[in-house]
Amino acid sequence: MTGLPAVFLDRDGVLIEDSGYPHLPEHLKLIPGATAAVRRLNRLGYLAVIVTNQSGVARGMFDEAQMNGFNALLVKRMAQDGAAIGAVYACPFHPEARDERYRHPDHPDRKPNPGMLLRAIADHDIDPAKSFMIGDQPRDIEAAQRAGVSGFLFQGGDLDVFVRELIGA
Repeated sequence: MTGLPAVFLDRDGVLIEDSGYPHLPEHLKLIPGATAAVRRLNRLGYLAVIVTNQSGVARGMFDEAQMNGFNALLVKRMAQDGAAIGAVYACPFHPEARDERYRHPDHPDRKPNPGMLLRAIADHDIDPAKSFMIGDQPRDIEAAQRAGVSGFLFQGGDLDVFVRELIGA
């Protein structure tokens, strides 16, 4: 049996506007074309997986419950428009965390480390060779490459146009 194709998506700057540590419902502003892009990828058989560094937890700006609630709200908002997010992986760790529980010098999940992608690959029987990552930072692309997945840098605009040009469908 071969694994599933997946698209790994960074959250802030790819699916939603990066307003600086978004975590409240009013911070949830979708990037133009985000739901259309995920719907397109879903139709083509891709499992959509969010992989996001969330150092705001480590910095004491919000807690894990708020982070998880915000991520759940994003998944729900996308689903209302027919875009299915299959899984969310978030890394609350940071080397300079205010809260010692989240302090780690180089956590395996914190991008550019590939831990979140590798866990998703194992958890969901994903085939890295059929999968790719869309991120807005070089660390996203490095994490993808370190997980054996192609990575593409999204620099703003309409995500659906970007995806359509990327996959030609």
